[in-house]
Amino acid sequence: MRKIGILLLTGTILLAGCGAGTDGNKAENAKGEKQTKPAELKEVKVVLDWTPNTNHTGLYVARDQGYYKAQGLDVEIIQPGQSGADQMVATGSADFGVSYQEGVTLARLQNVPLVSLAAVIQHNTSGFAAPVAKGVKSPKDFEGKTYGGFGSPAEEAMLDSLMQADGADVKKVKIVQAGDADFFTMTKRDVDFAWIYYAWTGVEAELRKEPIDMVYLNEFSEKLDYYTPVIVTNEEHVNNNAELVKKFMAATAKGYQYAIDEPEQAAELLIKAEPDLDPELVRASQKWLSPKYQDDAKRWGEQKLSVWEGYAAWMQEYKLIDKPLEAEKAFTNDFLPE
Repeated sequence: MRKIGILLLTGTILLAGCGAGTDGNKAENAKGEKQTKPAELKEVKVVLDWTPNTNHTGLYVARDQGYYKAQGLDVEIIQPGQSGADQMVATGSADFGVSYQEGVTLARLQNVPLVSLAAVIQHNTSGFAAPVAKGVKSPKDFEGKTYGGFGSPAEEAMLDSLMQADGADVKKVKIVQAGDADFFTMTKRDVDFAWIYYAWTGVEAELRKEPIDMVYLNEFSEKLDYYTPVIVTNEEHVNNNAELVKKFMAATAKGYQYAIDEPEQAAELLIKAEPDLDPELVRASQKWLSPKYQDDAKRWGEQKLSVWEGYAAWMQEYKLIDKPLEAEKAFTNDFLPE
């Protein structure tokens, strides 16, 4: 973590035989008028979980609308290296980051001190999607189909959980590793369905006029309505740098509130900040996602203990973790503005 050093200038300046001393952050211009020097900003790094998208809009808004600067912060938004966002935040090479409830849960059970500060989206918007022609309208329809995965041990557990709820058998699904192929490429080949976030890939399908069927995770299990993504920091900041966390979250919450209230303008800010993104997709995605940031919560970012406990219990049930999570230590709402 980079820290800004504060340069203190002391001494006496002699002007035309008259003594003039420094006064805090004040200086004199050529006319002898008092001027306030701008306060130095605290440099802060925020690491994304993936390439920039509308999950991250509030961060870009807070940076480019000056909300961070108003809190005395100079925020740099970076993309994760090979070590990943969670490790960068845990080790202090980034102050804050974007993660997932699953990632925080696994980290804490491995004594990696991540803490979730806010739910970016109140309800899980991910699920299993398939082109309409594949005939996948419910988990029962997964039987006899080929699923294109990305290698997470949670994938088969998710499939099994949904299929059991629908009276189906996960053993009748062929699971293949799809590598880096995107949804549209793989489903035109030998894959029938895949796990997507509707706010990006689903909206893209609409724009491409390639209709899909979507089976959302939280439609079949309350425990799978977990927080994804979340804003995280490490326990060092929570315990010993609370003022920094409070300032960062005040500005971040304001950024997401702007994206809730002004989705069109927020989309343009993201497009300007990341010109390689497809502008049409950003605008459509932002329109779809903005109402879902806060949804039915009393304020943006609010997290519930029951959600953290429920998903951890599900992970333990499927042997994705081998011991209970101390859920109350995995997240905090204390830094969200009232």
